[in-house]
Amino acid sequence: MCTVCGCDGATIEVAIAGRAHAHPTHDAPPHHHDAETGDIDFGAGVAGVQVPGMSQDRIIRLERDLLSSNNTYAAINRMRLHAAGVFALNLVASPGSGKTTLLVRAIADLRSRFRISVIEGDQQTSNDADRIRATGAPAIQINTGKGCHLDAHMVGHALDKLSLPTGALLFIENVGNLVCPAAFDLGEAHKVVVLSVTEGEDKPIKYPDMFANADVMLLNKADLLPYLDFDVTACLKFARRVNPRIEIFVVSARTGEGLAPFYDWIETHARPRAAAE
Repeated sequence: MCTVCGCDGATIEVAIAGRAHAHPTHDAPPHHHDAETGDIDFGAGVAGVQVPGMSQDRIIRLERDLLSSNNTYAAINRMRLHAAGVFALNLVASPGSGKTTLLVRAIADLRSRFRISVIEGDQQTSNDADRIRATGAPAIQINTGKGCHLDAHMVGHALDKLSLPTGALLFIENVGNLVCPAAFDLGEAHKVVVLSVTEGEDKPIKYPDMFANADVMLLNKADLLPYLDFDVTACLKFARRVNPRIEIFVVSARTGEGLAPFYDWIETHARPRAAAE
């Protein structure tokens, strides 16, 4: 979870208490120190994260409370989407991976198969929603301010603004971040993580929670591979090490390479839902 960045209020609570830089106490979060290299792992405790001045038990309690509330909203969203026969995908990635370009391409390619709507998440601006609206697809922009991810409550408000016909395809483009969005269920059917070949093949093992929670990985910007020292085989191996069940498509949003199999995957998973309604 994003306790470290403070978007759940944990760090803010500590700062208000005047203990943001407190010295370690008997219940301070543990960390691992490698005596040989000097490396420090602040995720070694049971909470998987450290907040200065806060015990691991306290962090876990905050996380459970926060995620429990979010999961309640997510369940409402999921029931709402299911009742309408809407197939929702949560696109997660780091900034610059090409999520919005991919969505613009997908809308053009899939408009004959689906009615498509988009929820856009960013800290500021409506730039991405404006790009989506230019395609003719309805889009709602959610600005999170200092928040580093979308949550289910935000998405519920966006759903109030969208008119989603039965059988629609909904893309939720999350805030660019490979850490915090991993923990937050939005009510989607699947998480789709987008990784570009300009980012490095070891991203899946550097940010394992995101790849472990995704059902699909799109390895984007494949058209750039001739110009980069990027090991595709190693990248796919790393992704499957973290998540053996993940489905992977090597694609290019610019040229359309590899997108047809991904579109077929969407249709295979979306159609049974629409037919059931």
